[in-house]
Amino acid sequence: MAKQDLEFIHRFEPGSKDGPVVLLLHGTGGDENDLLPLGRAILPGASLLSPRGKVLEQGMPRFFRRLALGVFDEKDLKLRTGELADFVTAAAETYGFSLDRVIAAGYSNGANIAASLLLMRPDVLSAAVLLRATVPLRVHSLPDLRGKKVLLSEAHQDPYVPKEQALDLEATLRSAGAEVDTLWIAPSHGLETAEIAPIQRWLKGTIKDR
Repeated sequence: MAKQDLEFIHRFEPGSKDGPVVLLLHGTGGDENDLLPLGRAILPGASLLSPRGKVLEQGMPRFFRRLALGVFDEKDLKLRTGELADFVTAAAETYGFSLDRVIAAGYSNGANIAASLLLMRPDVLSAAVLLRATVPLRVHSLPDLRGKKVLLSEAHQDPYVPKEQALDLEATLRSAGAEVDTLWIAPSHGLETAEIAPIQRWLKGTIKDR
């Protein structure tokens, strides 16, 4: 089902009734179709909500602006995080699901705005899988993330996310009370098929523990 309302061009694929809803957030240059195969693979039977980022960088969709490689436009990031959170809330009403069923699965730029959601609008997520994420911004006061589960899937030699930045995000989320697990499977920034099975196992355990 393709939609262009709710402020974001997006796709929604309904899954099992009262089951989880995976919020798929693509990387730079992706769109609402990019991560649908990943969503179907990591959590079969789940509903999939996949928006397209509104920001264009040299014609490539992103979820927020950056000033240079690795340097984020924090003002724009805060604005876009609020927009995305409002979209998820509106989509929940439109498609008939509750926010406590929403699990973000984001890659690169999408993982970073998912991390921003956790830090600024954690009410719209119950859990998150962040692939190649870094600390997107510093907040004056950390939110209460107790009860939130987060899986980081990082790369050994990522040219965009140095290991110390991935570890910084891990520590930040834990300081906020989140339960954080980290995978170090991928050699570089790209997605790897070897990640799918451990992400499946983690998600199965996360859903079972609810």
